[in-house]
Amino acid sequence: MESSDVELDLQRSVQAVLRELSAQAPALQSNQGMWRWSLHKKVERDPAKSPALVRILLRELEKATGITEELYRRTYTFCTRLLTLPAPYCTVALDCAIRLKTETAVPGTLYQRLVIAEQNLTSELYPYQERVFLFVDPELVSPSVCSALLLEIEAAQVQQTPEACMRHVVSHALQAALGDACHASALQRKLKASPRGALERYFHAVVAAVEQMASDPSPSREGHQERLEEIYCSLLGPAAAARGRYCGDPLQDPQPSIPLPSPHITFHLWTDEEQLWKELVLFLRPRSQVRLSADLEALDLQGLWPDRELARASMLSTDSGIERDLPSGADEPPGPDSPETERAGLQRKGGIRKRVWPPDVAMPACWAGPQGLHRRTGVPGGVGELVPGVSRLHTARVLVLGDDRMLGRLAQAYHCLRKRETQKFCLTPRLSLQLYYIPVLAPEKPASCRHSELRELATFLGRADPWYESTVNTLCPAIHKLAEMPPSLDTSRKVDPFILDVITYYVRMGTQPIYFQIYTVKIFRDLSQDPAEDIFLTELNVKIQDSKLPKDGFSPRRRGVAEGPGAELSICYQKALLSHRAQEVTSSVRATGLVLKALPASDTEVSGPTHTPPSAAPVTDHTCLNVSVTEVVKSSNLAGRSFSTVTNTFRTATIQIQSQDQRLLTLLLDKDGRRMFRDVVRFEVAPCPEPCSGARKTKAPWLGSHQLEVEGTKAKPKPLLMPINTFSGIVQ
Repeated sequence: MESSDVELDLQRSVQAVLRELSAQAPALQSNQGMWRWSLHKKVERDPAKSPALVRILLRELEKATGITEELYRRTYTFCTRLLTLPAPYCTVALDCAIRLKTETAVPGTLYQRLVIAEQNLTSELYPYQERVFLFVDPELVSPSVCSALLLEIEAAQVQQTPEACMRHVVSHALQAALGDACHASALQRKLKASPRGALERYFHAVVAAVEQMASDPSPSREGHQERLEEIYCSLLGPAAAARGRYCGDPLQDPQPSIPLPSPHITFHLWTDEEQLWKELVLFLRPRSQVRLSADLEALDLQGLWPDRELARASMLSTDSGIERDLPSGADEPPGPDSPETERAGLQRKGGIRKRVWPPDVAMPACWAGPQGLHRRTGVPGGVGELVPGVSRLHTARVLVLGDDRMLGRLAQAYHCLRKRETQKFCLTPRLSLQLYYIPVLAPEKPASCRHSELRELATFLGRADPWYESTVNTLCPAIHKLAEMPPSLDTSRKVDPFILDVITYYVRMGTQPIYFQIYTVKIFRDLSQDPAEDIFLTELNVKIQDSKLPKDGFSPRRRGVAEGPGAELSICYQKALLSHRAQEVTSSVRATGLVLKALPASDTEVSGPTHTPPSAAPVTDHTCLNVSVTEVVKSSNLAGRSFSTVTNTFRTATIQIQSQDQRLLTLLLDKDGRRMFRDVVRFEVAPCPEPCSGARKTKAPWLGSHQLEVEGTKAKPKPLLMPINTFSGIVQ
């Protein structure tokens, strides 16, 4: 194909991608996303098309407002200028600028680091590790879809052995540094013929050369090239290296492309509430008996047995400090050889024992990564030091497939994980947790409104991020088509894994999170007992039960309430105002049900807590629930008394609802029939606080009947926000 034909074909593909972005097409259409993938495959199969594609993309960028022709020559400078724009433009530009600077200084660095981290290759100079955890709820996703995904993942990763990945790293680094002087075909043949031990030596030598060059404040390009030439000569011999350096080889084939392996993905059927915690702990545990294991055991990193005590070990003083309040015999010191004296050195008495990390905490020395890695450009996102001396060397990318019900389970697991961290501070210092979501709904023919109800969060993400809408929200039909296809019996034909490619693209490029408020609900079945507690992310649905309270049940209102549909409800809530002032509203209405939604209903409401980063303050002042109450309206006429319903809506951050007659309530959390609470008398909803924030209350038993509560003077509790990664975050 001539160059003009190639450029014309690429131009049509680029125009198709741009039309797809600008078109007002409904979500989850099967043709969306395929153009981008097809364009990606065209360049992957023939890397010689890359310059033509860059020229086309630059011409398209020049047509955009505010972008000058200087982008041709100074892309890095252009990215730095974007840093003055608001988010997400500045954050995306900063990430691109860091990558450009790193790759310009030492070509091949980004490829090498990405493969080492994603494939968990052992390297002392770059010890970062990443893993993609793919969670699927077998009760929400069909077995055929689960089998198709698992087969595609396994088929793609069969060729991604550690030896193959090390060969890719060595070949890519030498080609990037030596250019045309590198005989790529001969190099790859030599690497394939090398035994495992020799291949590891070449791999570590190349990694050391690249990493030392990248960490050098004043790098020497000539010295770096000479060092890699030595490795190249040791592989092919001086004669072959000299021939390639000085005269080249006119008969050699074009440079073969080096593939970028897909990340290491583990497939999990979500059947256990604590499964996420267990998998993350196992990811942190070393694969062999290395020096980290003793420290992991010391911090209770296992936590895999249900009978293990989860609560923080604490002891509350039960004496007032007054001598007469002490129990008899307490003032008699034990003998020097008594068991009490021996235990006294191992136990604190009379105080609360807290597990706190002071600023000058002395952590195990073996937790500290190599110096100079913590702030290096190009390292995986989220790394750094939350605790002095502890490096976040692991990145867990948790990808869930399903609908809003699956996200409700993810929110439960996320809340449980954060709660555990207040008791065992072991994951957060060493692990960067990234959450991703791909909507997968069960096929229904004809499509019903139930589909749109179960994909509300995916629809919101698509409205907030158009690229997420075009790339991720389009996977649902493709996944079902993949599940319906018969397995291929031709093992010689190479099949491009479309689903795996899009998943890989999403987890690599989806770096901008959108934050969602988690809400806690206190459920009273009996007002004289402590309530049950649960959380929800997207929706709380309330229905009126047909059954009534028993005769001896609690009925706070008079029994002479007029019969009719629904139940008499007492509603108390704090009205959401633009001024953020507190205005409490109390009302009593007769209703047949109500729905509390945490997601905005339209684009005009895409603002507020769902995309506010944790550092912004005050977040809780902007948190709103959209409450829809189906109210019963009674009317009287000549024909008699009649009832009709009308839906009233309001926005609030907190709400308390109680049944005032003998009708009980049924609560449904996150549209999940497995999370249903029946026979409810009262419930309270509020933003879920961070488990480690807020005031802690303790009681002093020596104060007798007063039971005075001593409340700490901590700051106002921060809300618990769950991030879901997208490509751009909220586009203002």
